[in-house]
Amino acid sequence: MRQSTLYPFLCLWGLAESIDLSSKRGLAYHGDDHKSDNELLISNNSEIAWYYTWSLWPNGQIGSSLPFVPLIHGLDDASDSELESRLNGLPESSTHLLTFNEPDGETDTGGSAISAKDAARAYMEHIVPLRKAKRKWSISHPSVTGSPRGLEWLRDFNESCYDIDDDGCPTDFVAVHWYGDAGGLKNWLGSLREFYNETAPDARFWITEMALPQEDDDATLAMMNESLSYLDDNDDVQAYAWFGAFRKDDANEWTGDSVSLFDDDGGLTKLGAEYLGGEEKGFEEGMSAGSFQAPSLGIMLAMILMLLVDLW
Repeated sequence: MRQSTLYPFLCLWGLAESIDLSSKRGLAYHGDDHKSDNELLISNNSEIAWYYTWSLWPNGQIGSSLPFVPLIHGLDDASDSELESRLNGLPESSTHLLTFNEPDGETDTGGSAISAKDAARAYMEHIVPLRKAKRKWSISHPSVTGSPRGLEWLRDFNESCYDIDDDGCPTDFVAVHWYGDAGGLKNWLGSLREFYNETAPDARFWITEMALPQEDDDATLAMMNESLSYLDDNDDVQAYAWFGAFRKDDANEWTGDSVSLFDDDGGLTKLGAEYLGGEEKGFEEGMSAGSFQAPSLGIMLAMILMLLVDLW
């Protein structure tokens, strides 16, 4: 892999103001149109601290309640003459910019199907200048599939970048996709860290898609809990988003419905309750927006004890 000695410094030059997140946890949000679901996702106790929509457009129901991270999905978005003005119209809390969704994937599965050479050319021409624009953006390299094909695409992209510029294509953070078990996620992040240690050693990871496809509820919940614990403790990881901010009947066939945060009626699944913060934050399986939640036994005992102390 070719590397410029200036590259690590270029990764910091023109960097946008660092994003201030209350937690690493975010939403890969594909458009749940149920108002009650969205109210629960962004409620005060929720651990959700940011979101994105696979596009440049924030969601109307979520609005500016959470920092929005725009995504330049494909080449048309990148070359759009209105791109910079559209980005300038976003709330000031938007500071990070994702680029080219799964360029090594096919369009019928949500990918952007872009050759590494074309992606490098568009990245340098349209995206890198945004790091030094009047409103500065932190930019990511394209988010490839979590697979050997994805890593090979990144290698080709890197080579193409150096063919264009001796300093390559700068990046401020690394967008990551992973579908598989928790051990595989750790290995994939290790492979990416090894790759980027030569070009962007200080760039932190944003896992923008993550799930365990086609498994039952118990296995999926176990994978998520193991992964979240690992990611929360990993300083290399700045943010992550579970793929599943929808109801079970809206899940796609490839992932299966065990990844869903909500059941068919809009109640939290067990997985959804844990992702929002669990019982410690007041979220329980079956809970929906506006539903009455009785105090837990622990809280009731504490209240009784306080009352007895006052009476004594």
